[in-house]
Amino acid sequence: MKYKIDFQTYSDALKTNRLLGLKCTSCGAVTCPPKMVCQECAGTEQETIELSGKGEIKTFTTTYIASLGRQVEVPYTVIMVALEEGPWISGNLNEMDPKKVTMDIIGRKVTLGHKVFPGDLYSSNEAARPVFSFC
Repeated sequence: MKYKIDFQTYSDALKTNRLLGLKCTSCGAVTCPPKMVCQECAGTEQETIELSGKGEIKTFTTTYIASLGRQVEVPYTVIMVALEEGPWISGNLNEMDPKKVTMDIIGRKVTLGHKVFPGDLYSSNEAARPVFSFC
C-alpha cells in the first residue's frame, strides 16, 4: 500500500499555508494529518482535499523542557485544534507569551500558518509544522 500524501508533500503544502488532508470515499470522514487508511472505517480509498485551516482550540499544553534539538524554543504552547472539517490536529500557538496562556484560550477560534523547523538529530531535512494564530 502506498501513501496517498507523503510527509514531504504535506510539509511542502504547509510551507505555502495549505493544509492537505484525505477524505474517505466510503464513509466521507476527513483525516488530517494524512494516514494510509481512514481513521473511521479503515477504508483505503481516499481523495486528497485542501482544508480551510480554521478551527477551535480544544486543549493545550505549555512545554518548558524540550526534547533534544528543540531547547531554544522553550517555552512554547502546543494546542489541539478541531478543524471546521472535523479532524483534530496539533500545532504551536503564535501571538501569545506561553507563560501567560490560561484556560481562557479553550474555545477560541484560530487559523493556520506554518513554521519551518530545521533538520535535527531525529530528522534529516527541514520540515514545516502547523502553527496557529487567533482569528
